[in-house]
Amino acid sequence: MIRALELARPPAAPDATDEVTLPYDERYRRRAVLTTAAGEQVLMDLAETRELADGDVLLLEDGRGLRIRAAPEPLCEVRAAPDQPLARLAWHIGNRHTPCAVAEDRLLIRRDHVLEDMLMRLGARLSHLEAPFTPEGGAYGHGRTHGHHHGHSAHDDPNAHIPHRHA
Repeated sequence: MIRALELARPPAAPDATDEVTLPYDERYRRRAVLTTAAGEQVLMDLAETRELADGDVLLLEDGRGLRIRAAPEPLCEVRAAPDQPLARLAWHIGNRHTPCAVAEDRLLIRRDHVLEDMLMRLGARLSHLEAPFTPEGGAYGHGRTHGHHHGHSAHDDPNAHIPHRHA
């Protein structure tokens, strides 16, 4: 099986001879077996975990390029009512540590009936669509946010073992 050992980002990415389409959850990887559009299996074996963005190119050992495509996924488009700031809705989504794509006039989240119910109760206008999902990265640079970790540890916070809630 041929290996992909490097990732190139546009505009420096070379032309690709094939592509692989991946949903959001599968685009943050270091190592995985990928099946291309042409049916070839490729072992992605990067030195470190990387975000695979739509348009990136994995460089194969034989010199070919494999373009990454973001797969369409079931999403919920969130818009504010005319008398409501979108930032308020974004705050409530972020307070639940939910990945979210932010645009000037809308937010995109993955479909989730519990979040959708909360947003409707807050006056949001919702619609469903299928589209590639590319949410905001982590607050401290690039990459993803994971779970609910604030950097507390028993070493630097004697109360780290005490459960806490966000306002």
